[in-house]
Amino acid sequence: MMVSSGQTGRGDASAPPAGAPTPLYGFQPPVGTPYSLEVTTVEDFFADHDDWPWSPPRPGRATFHYLILVTSGVLKHDVDHITRSVTPGQWLWVRPGHTLCWHPPGTARGPFILFEPTVLRAETARLLAPVTSHDAPAVLVPHPDDAPWTERTALQLLDEHRALGRRPLDLHHALRRSLLEALLLRLAHSPGAMGPRPPAARRGGHSATAYQRFLDALELHFREQHRVDDYARLLGCSVRTLTRAAQAATGTGARQVIDERRLLEARRLLGPAGWTARAVAAHLGFPDAADFGRFFRNRTGLTPAAYAAQETSLQCP
Repeated sequence: MMVSSGQTGRGDASAPPAGAPTPLYGFQPPVGTPYSLEVTTVEDFFADHDDWPWSPPRPGRATFHYLILVTSGVLKHDVDHITRSVTPGQWLWVRPGHTLCWHPPGTARGPFILFEPTVLRAETARLLAPVTSHDAPAVLVPHPDDAPWTERTALQLLDEHRALGRRPLDLHHALRRSLLEALLLRLAHSPGAMGPRPPAARRGGHSATAYQRFLDALELHFREQHRVDDYARLLGCSVRTLTRAAQAATGTGARQVIDERRLLEARRLLGPAGWTARAVAAHLGFPDAADFGRFFRNRTGLTPAAYAAQETSLQCP
């Protein structure tokens, strides 16, 4: 019916893991669903998929976005190894590349929207950068003035998706995409939806733009580029400019942002993916496993082996 596992594995043979790979879920809507967008409800998803993929719970990654509005009940869902409890009026947004894990079906009800990044027009994608970046919040809460509007738009999108055949296909898809873009733009720019942000991030402007460009470059190159001056050179700016942009946006320096991205990837690979410390070190560009071990222990208080054992014992609650 919708999101199904297109394949397993991570699609990168440069550093093979020692254990079972984390499944990679490709976008695979039902036959006849046009273009890179599907809309259903979370209750239909649970009903139509029997015990997959929550029995047993197993982390994975998706190549697409999915967005759930909880209208009643509570949805429990893991995003990057943190369990989120999503309550009525809140939106869960899982982005491509996030490590995700479903919990067994509960009481949650509400619209469930799945889409590939290519469904968005370029100008819309630019305006949505604050919410489509990998470090944006997983749970969004629109302003009370926007909440009824976003819910109505989600339900209109669901209705239009179910109306396949009512209109010519190109018109049907244009309406779906327009409704999706309107919903996402309203949600992304609803006051307070993403929680408190530093003043420079709220204002936008040159500093916020520089930081977003930095994040985009980091997402492409974090495995092989590890120094602030690497990114300053890529972006054609000074180290000082990049440091100020990171400080204004996050309250930390650019080096800390780079380290946090590498640490997040290490957590993803050591836990459910079952990689060895040596494989992770090679994948993330560390000189050797010992250097990676010091990096990881200094930031988590655990050795890579201890962290992997802890994650294996906990699995996905």
